[in-house]
Order: sequence, then C-alpha cells, then structure tokens
Amino acid sequence: MTSEISTIESGDDMKNYNFSALTNVELINADLGSMNDEQLSVLYAQARYCQAMTDSDIDTMRELVSEDMTYTHMSGMTQTREEYFADIANGSLRYFTIGMDSPKIEVSGDTASITYTSVLNANAYGARGTYRMKGTHYYEKRDGEWSAVNLPDR
Repeated sequence: MTSEISTIESGDDMKNYNFSALTNVELINADLGSMNDEQLSVLYAQARYCQAMTDSDIDTMRELVSEDMTYTHMSGMTQTREEYFADIANGSLRYFTIGMDSPKIEVSGDTASITYTSVLNANAYGARGTYRMKGTHYYEKRDGEWSAVNLPDR
C-alpha cells in the first residue's frame, strides 16, 4: 500500500495528508508532488471515504457524503445513501482493499471531480473478486470541507 505523506505549505498554512494511515487504500500511478493543495484535499477526501468503506465505518462515510447521494452499481441497481450504507453495515457489501489507479482531479471553485480506475477487492452480494471500474466522483466544498455529491447540474 502507499506510504506517502504529502505536505503543502501556503502562507502560514501547512496541511498534511497522511495517505499511509489509510491502510486499505492504495494510490497507484498517482504523482502527489504535481498536485496542488485543492487537488490533494479532494484526493484525500476520496481516499478517506474508500478507507471508511473497507472499515465499514458508516459514521465517517456519512460525514463525507451528502445526504441526497445515490449510488449506481455495476448491475445497474440504484440505491439511496442509507440503503447503500445499510448493505455495507450488514455485510452484503464487503470491501477489503481499494486501489485508486491514475487519479485525475479537476477543481473549479467549490466543485471538483476525481476520475480514476477503482481496483476493488470485495464481496459484493456474494460475488467475491477483484473488480476494475473506471469512474468519476464529484465533490462540493461545504463549510470548508469537500463533500461527495451526485453529478452536479452543469
């Protein structure tokens, strides 16, 4: 797994993103040194969310995801945030490790997107395996923190 700690200095602010603390998340082909603070903060929010998924830490997941979030699975099934979280809590969905391959982060004001290939080692409704899926996740900055949201209206 990754062992990188990225420190960004801006004025008197110094922010640390300790990706090595996220033991079930692997950053693959990610050049942290080329990212600015906003990009790193979005990447760190997404990585924290992935770690919370592997830990079945529903409280942290709620902190990082907007209340109206919906999820669409590979099968096409769509769930509300609470339906999805319930499946993680009861073990129907069990994530073991999550790789984030070649993340690309775009930030525009208080909105951001992160596109990468997920490498999920999971048991999804009884189907155990490693799944590779490319996708984009969207964020809005709310009260100074990035919150995962549905595809914004543009």
